[in-house]
Amino acid sequence: MSEPTPPIAEKLRRWLEWAVQVGASDLHVVVGHPPVIRLHGDLSELPEPMVAADEIEPLLLSACPHDAFLRLQEQKNADFSFECVLAERTTRFRGTLFLAGTHTGGCFRVIPDTIPDLEWAGFPGELAAKLASLRDGLVIVTGATGSGKTTTLAMIVNRLNTAGGYRIITVEEPVEYQFPRAANSVVTQREVGADVLTFADGLKYGLRQDPDVILVGEIRDRETAQMALSAAETGHLVFSTLHTRDAKGAVTRFPDLFPPDAQSAVRAQLAMSLRAIVSQRLLPGVEKAEKRQLALEVMWNTHPIASAIRTNKIESIDNYIVTGREDGMFTFDESVRQLFKAGKITRAVAEENVSDSKVLSR
Repeated sequence: MSEPTPPIAEKLRRWLEWAVQVGASDLHVVVGHPPVIRLHGDLSELPEPMVAADEIEPLLLSACPHDAFLRLQEQKNADFSFECVLAERTTRFRGTLFLAGTHTGGCFRVIPDTIPDLEWAGFPGELAAKLASLRDGLVIVTGATGSGKTTTLAMIVNRLNTAGGYRIITVEEPVEYQFPRAANSVVTQREVGADVLTFADGLKYGLRQDPDVILVGEIRDRETAQMALSAAETGHLVFSTLHTRDAKGAVTRFPDLFPPDAQSAVRAQLAMSLRAIVSQRLLPGVEKAEKRQLALEVMWNTHPIASAIRTNKIESIDNYIVTGREDGMFTFDESVRQLFKAGKITRAVAEENVSDSKVLSR
């Protein structure tokens, strides 16, 4: 059992409440800067004094559970989740504490009370339905930090949860969205560091808990990658994330987690077990104060793509995505073009996010 967390310092509580009230995604607390929020992708300083070196550690540790504090001491970094009552309403946060120089710093991500719906997020309902209908295999969502990968996976997995009939296990660092109880479904959410030591251990022991669907917060090492492949091969539907810019990058990154002499075998496994890769970016909307717009690249593992993965002809994947419209594939260029045509992003933003600006004039 973890020890209870002491009350959150009043100053930090005020900053967190500020972030929630204006709709910010993150709060940054770093020595020598005033508290800074990220709102619709842009950083903005709160009208507060700079955070002093002698006050930052007590402020940050007031939100940190005891087990996360021990990880901070041992590993110099700690991720955790916590709840805070703000304006008589409980709000969840993901906290990240780290050491920089001689000081502790912190970043706090605001977690929405409920899992967003597809329409609000701008995620195609037809694509979500197709992903949720898969019987087994590996689905990877890629993108930069803050591109909405966790939200996408939560929306898809919750679709399965509410449909009923699924045993769902998640392994996250930390647990962010909490899945609601649904009839005839059982969901177990395990937090790395608090409930299980590693992502790989969560997968290993999760396979003994009769799962149908497994959500792995991130594939970041060889052990987790191998367990994810094994789970996908043995009839489970596995969802996870990778930090890459696009689908082709994910196909390259996955085998690179293994030693060179094992990569050929891993590519063969990946070619057989992979079902789809969804890459995403959040782009600024037309109005600075509005939420960002979701741009996607979608790759389905068709026979030509599976062959390209197996033979390591990765350079051909982009062309297969371009020509794979009938299979449900589309590129970032096409997604950005559609957002621009719909008036959701400006031409300047569109031109910054396509490989060739001529596609915008099609």
